[in-house]
Amino acid sequence: MKQAPGQPLAGVGVLVTRPVHQSGNLAQRIRDLGGEPVLFPALEIAALPKAIVDRQQLAELDFAIFVSPNAARIAMDLIRAAGGLPEKLRLAAIGPATAAELENAGLKNALAREIITGPAGFDSEALLEVMPGERVANRRIAIFRGEGGRELLGDSLRSRGAQVEYVECYRRVRPAGDMRNLLPRWQRGEIGASIATSAEIVANLFEMAGAQGLSLLRDTPMFVPHPRVAAAAFQRGVQALMVAGAGDGALAAGLATWFGRLRPQNISTPAT
Repeated sequence: MKQAPGQPLAGVGVLVTRPVHQSGNLAQRIRDLGGEPVLFPALEIAALPKAIVDRQQLAELDFAIFVSPNAARIAMDLIRAAGGLPEKLRLAAIGPATAAELENAGLKNALAREIITGPAGFDSEALLEVMPGERVANRRIAIFRGEGGRELLGDSLRSRGAQVEYVECYRRVRPAGDMRNLLPRWQRGEIGASIATSAEIVANLFEMAGAQGLSLLRDTPMFVPHPRVAAAAFQRGVQALMVAGAGDGALAAGLATWFGRLRPQNISTPAT
């Protein structure tokens, strides 16, 4: 591994487990801190061929909520195929990465419309703070999401008087691979941390680890964005864990803090 002396992640390999198309920015942040990203996708995103968005359905909506960057990316392909967004339709996104995905689709600039997001948070709870009953009562809302998922957002909006429907446009899939090719590097100490950004990724990692990889996975510090993900990791025996916060910047900062504090302990001093 190429060393980057003086940087907090010098000599540290970090297992990055996001889908490949979502790993680039985080991998670069790890490199910028002197570490080496080790890409091992523990989740794949597959668009659902059965997902269809009807133009009439869109015309009857007041709000469209996108729960993730994947939901925004895939749903916008469906919406374009249906003729595009009606001008009156208001958009909401969970987290800045999802809002950025919508902006990348040219929506905000094209129609100068607001994208509603929570002021400080990356989850359903944060978005609900800015969608009170007086804003959503008697409104028709579509939530674009993957197959399954939490019901909190829809249930809460219904309790505030909204009419809510889900549009499931993708499926989360566990990749077919396993960790056998990584084990020699791990055993040589070349992988010093792992990142898991969802409870589903945690579950997939442990299924993909195999008998030999389980102890290595449990003994390697894991960095996660949310207490829910931490709970999933602890339930599977992870020994050291940091809830770094959501977003690539927070995860990278968590890694830098953890290994930056450890680094002085690893520097030998001359004997006197």
